[in-house]
Amino acid sequence: MTNVMEQLSQEQLAEVKRQMEIYTHGVQEIIPSEELEVKVAKSILENRPLKIKLGLDPSAPDVHLGHTVVLNKMRQFQENGHIIQLLIGDFTGKIGDPTGKSVARKPLTDEEVKHNAKTYFEQFGKVMDMDKVELHYNSEWLSKLNFEDVIQLAGKITVARLMERDDFEERIALGKPISLHEFFYPLMQGYDSVELECDIELGGTDQHFNILMGRHFQEKFGKEKQVAMLMPLLEGLDGVEKMSKSKNNYIGIDEAPQEMFGKAMSIPDELMNKYFELITDFTPEQKESIKKDVESGKLHPRDAKMLLGKTIVRMYHGKEAAEKAEQHFVSVFREGAIPEEIPVAEWKGNKEVSVVDLLVELQMLNSKSEARRMIENKGVKINGEKIEDTRAEVSITDGLIVQVGKRKFKKIEI
Repeated sequence: MTNVMEQLSQEQLAEVKRQMEIYTHGVQEIIPSEELEVKVAKSILENRPLKIKLGLDPSAPDVHLGHTVVLNKMRQFQENGHIIQLLIGDFTGKIGDPTGKSVARKPLTDEEVKHNAKTYFEQFGKVMDMDKVELHYNSEWLSKLNFEDVIQLAGKITVARLMERDDFEERIALGKPISLHEFFYPLMQGYDSVELECDIELGGTDQHFNILMGRHFQEKFGKEKQVAMLMPLLEGLDGVEKMSKSKNNYIGIDEAPQEMFGKAMSIPDELMNKYFELITDFTPEQKESIKKDVESGKLHPRDAKMLLGKTIVRMYHGKEAAEKAEQHFVSVFREGAIPEEIPVAEWKGNKEVSVVDLLVELQMLNSKSEARRMIENKGVKINGEKIEDTRAEVSITDGLIVQVGKRKFKKIEI
């Protein structure tokens, strides 16, 4: 590293420092950290952009804020002139990444892979400039390997190394089967890095093993080894589990502005700093300032959360939509007003119905017991009036507005 740094001018050294501050901010782990600075320095010295890889098996087409933790870091590299290599695992996607899985994953069909990949492209465009992204499919090289090639590839890694994966160890300990093809997933992901000759690979901390396979195989094939940059996993709205659509604790980047803002306001206070840190486009200095203002009491946590919600909407829908979403939230949730746009439910039942049956029939609550609990907790309103009697009857009229909690509304149409 010393030799490279000694060749740089003061201006170039300053540029290395500037880029390193951006790239290392918010990262969980860099393996190895000293090599990242060398790569950035060489890039500046040789006026050669770095190749930054992000591998995706398109198994879930809806992008949420958890995905943007890595995407935002990719954008930072892109803004500094580096090459983004977006790798769609159309070949590996047919096998499925066993990471974090207690059983083998169901393979994807060609049609599913293509559909999901197209959706990813469209949604990633909200974070990065897709016109400047290199798009690759690993079927370009993996489908051309013959059986001899696969045997040679497998010969470059030991079974003991593969068994270091936590999920494989756990499945063996529990007596659950591991199919032989699952061992080939990290081999193929590592070989992707050989083909792309990437300098850096990004991913979440759950991709630690797979990304290190890239370094392993690049070395085995005589290539310069990539640096692994691992980003923190973002907890969802429940504050416990990793953000996931299957856990229903997510904020999708394609969701409506009002929905995004409302969900953001339910983020646990203790996670606010992490959200500002990982999914907003504020500078490191601005993030630190917000954090200090909340800790000192200068900025109320509620107002900080309003800023977070507004920022999220602004990033994916624009400034005007963010302003309107904030106004809607204030009028409906703070001042108790009824929103202008409410989902309409056509009513064909009896004109007199119990409030419990009404709530279930409108699918605002899943069961009568849930409906009763919500009424007892004073969370149900009919035309703005709170219902406190679980045995109450409702006269159905055209335009009747039913409210459950702070965010669910239905307007009845006869």
